[in-house]
Amino acid sequence: MTSKVTYLGGLRTENLHVNSGNTFVTDAPIDNNGKGEAFSPTDTVATGLANCMMTMMGIKARDLGVALEGTTAEVTKTMAADPRRISKIEVVFDFPIEADAKTRKILEHTANTCPVHYSLHPDIEKIITFNWK
Repeated sequence: MTSKVTYLGGLRTENLHVNSGNTFVTDAPIDNNGKGEAFSPTDTVATGLANCMMTMMGIKARDLGVALEGTTAEVTKTMAADPRRISKIEVVFDFPIEADAKTRKILEHTANTCPVHYSLHPDIEKIITFNWK
């Protein structure tokens, strides 16, 4: 088992990562009958893309001897109706390091081939921006 989700009521869930014991809460968004006091389930999907891309770049950067600490990603999720779904995810990476063109190309390719990127439905538009120092 990977995780256990418990419905807390009020359109809120608690999510337990079984191996580590870490938890997080989700809330329905304001535009869908919720309070919007925590990540929504679709927020976690969009944010998961940035997490996966950054993790995969971190693995490759370690192999290349490049330090990515301090790198950030800003995520913007756009919803569509009929059916209600994620229609677009924008991720903007800001790297506090300088890297040569070859290293950038390798890391960007690694990010764009992460498992979450491949797992998202092809109808979800993905706009990825890499800002290097």
